[in-house]
Amino acid sequence: MFHTSHIEISKSAYKKNIKYLRKLAGEQTVISSVIKGNAYGHGVGNIVPMAEANGLSHFSVFSASEALQVCKVKSDKSNVMIMGLLDDEEIEWAIMNDVEFYVFDTERLDKAIETAKKLKKQARLHIEVETGFHRTGFDYDYMPNLIEKLKKNQQHYVFEGLCTHYAGAESIANYVRIREQIALYRKFYRYFQRHELLPLRKHTACSAAVLTYPTTIMDLVRVGIAQYGFWPSPETQMFRFRKDPQDENPLRRLISWKSRVMVVKDVEAGEFIGYGSSFLANKKTRIAIVPVGYSNGFSRSLSNMGRVLIRGKRVPVIGTVTMNTMTVNVSDIPGVERGDEVVIIGKQKRMNISVASFSEMSNELNYQTLTRIPADIPRVVVK
Repeated sequence: MFHTSHIEISKSAYKKNIKYLRKLAGEQTVISSVIKGNAYGHGVGNIVPMAEANGLSHFSVFSASEALQVCKVKSDKSNVMIMGLLDDEEIEWAIMNDVEFYVFDTERLDKAIETAKKLKKQARLHIEVETGFHRTGFDYDYMPNLIEKLKKNQQHYVFEGLCTHYAGAESIANYVRIREQIALYRKFYRYFQRHELLPLRKHTACSAAVLTYPTTIMDLVRVGIAQYGFWPSPETQMFRFRKDPQDENPLRRLISWKSRVMVVKDVEAGEFIGYGSSFLANKKTRIAIVPVGYSNGFSRSLSNMGRVLIRGKRVPVIGTVTMNTMTVNVSDIPGVERGDEVVIIGKQKRMNISVASFSEMSNELNYQTLTRIPADIPRVVVK
């Protein structure tokens, strides 16, 4: 087997999620599958073919290195868009391979135009504007200079999109801020309109915006966490439940993480278990060692706090999580033996450990937990 755990990715759950997101976005809106961070821990090589099988043909990534991964597995009909890092030397690769990319500063715009001229091939640009996130994007004050450069060099690029990213659409506390960002984006768009520079697509919505701000759904939406079956926040889930009370949970988690018992042994009362003295057996205790530790993405902060499933029962992690192992208390489960399945995330019989509960115990976001699962853990696509 040559691995200590494996991950299962559900094809049927993904299909259900895309169907639901398509219903929200509308048939005419392009859904761009955001697959940065190794497809949020699910594996680029698994998600790209699955997305294409469900009618998606646009993928969003953070960097050129991630775009290269996608290009190796996507079909010729699908497009890739880089939203973040793109070094000057990578711009030539992007243009030559018809990879779309964000432009959010003068240096990148100048380099893109210069490279397009040299290659005699149009760059596929998405102009990002700053509406309040304060990360990347052109400020409104720079618009006259930006328009001048774009008008002067129209033959060297395709204006693929005008985009922005909302700051905190997953929280009702940011409602006023989001409304202001939406209004500012519209102001940017009107400026482009007045100067007869129209993008092929307008796009601003991430998962949270798609779920809670219908007015942000334009020509394209960039859907990340939701396609994998996770809510951006409890608030977005409650908002959708109030809108669609007949469907309690329209999103289905794709991922299950499983290992197996490595060894079972008894520890006498009064003995410390594991490194240091964080756990003292107050009675004779039967323990099972599971070959998954913090080097495998199971946080050390879950020491004496985490839970796993064995034989359909939830059992506690005891002692300190080590680099390669965790120890669990199986005293109350008769017959546990070497080789028994251990579910770290997922369902076993009637019991379930969600990524949300797993994340909350380790004081992390779903996003952190998922993307920190090492890429070398085998991913298997299941029905």
